[in-house]
Amino acid sequence: MNVLDRIAPLRERVDRELEAFLPAGGERPTSVHRAMRYSTLAKGKRLRPVLAILTAELFGQTAERIAPVAGAIELIHSYSLIHDDLPCMDDDDFRRGMPTCHKAFGEAIAVLAGDALLTCAFEMIIQNGTQGGFGPGVLLEVIGELSRAAGSRGMIAGQVEDIECEGQEIDIGRLEYIHAHKTGKLFTASVRAGALLAGAPQGELEALTRFGALFGQVFQITDDILDVEGDTAEMGKTSGSDQRKKKATYPRILSMEKSKQLAAELVEQAVTALAPCEPRAAALIELVRYLPARRA
Repeated sequence: MNVLDRIAPLRERVDRELEAFLPAGGERPTSVHRAMRYSTLAKGKRLRPVLAILTAELFGQTAERIAPVAGAIELIHSYSLIHDDLPCMDDDDFRRGMPTCHKAFGEAIAVLAGDALLTCAFEMIIQNGTQGGFGPGVLLEVIGELSRAAGSRGMIAGQVEDIECEGQEIDIGRLEYIHAHKTGKLFTASVRAGALLAGAPQGELEALTRFGALFGQVFQITDDILDVEGDTAEMGKTSGSDQRKKKATYPRILSMEKSKQLAAELVEQAVTALAPCEPRAAALIELVRYLPARRA
């Protein structure tokens, strides 16, 4: 069984949770609720909640118990994609093989849908976490992790720097800052959330934190490479958009060859980071090794 087959049931489990939790499209205000469902329930990789589930499984938890809470991470991710795609941000027309939210529903509704998804994420954690028997202490810890990852010291910091660096020549240090925040923080928080929900000991939590950050780096380098080499139909979004907007990317700063070499090196560092968790971490190792080969 390859890694995609391994995580397919987890993705389906997360999708069921999202389908059940999100307001029905016919519930007022219908335009916002339809937009929320349109963007969130579109076919996605669900890597962030899947990472949370796989991490929790290292310590004896089950997808059945973790997925209702982990699904909230996908709401945060979906909110960020809606806002990133807006004309005032990255101005993208396609996402996950469909017109972006603002193209389908208008800019105002897209902004409000993103706002609502971010807010609903924390409602989902509290509601489903309480029903799942998680104590208030651990749920507060998870909310803290995700709040920091989504805030002005996390994803927003990366997005601000990304916008401000368009068309500029920047060094690798600033590029790493952008992607460590815009992409890496939520991946790291996803891993940490799963570990916290499962009661991971401190030593292994630290190792998993390192793994999460490296996973995010590999994912972003691969994303930058796919923007150059990827196929629009496979990716579900327009290839070459980073180049047209003169975005700061790894291939632009390092060259394509060095970017691929760096991704391979970081994969091995991520595997090494999981040493305290082996042999239980086989699924996480397989997943990070898959990243450089992905086509979407």
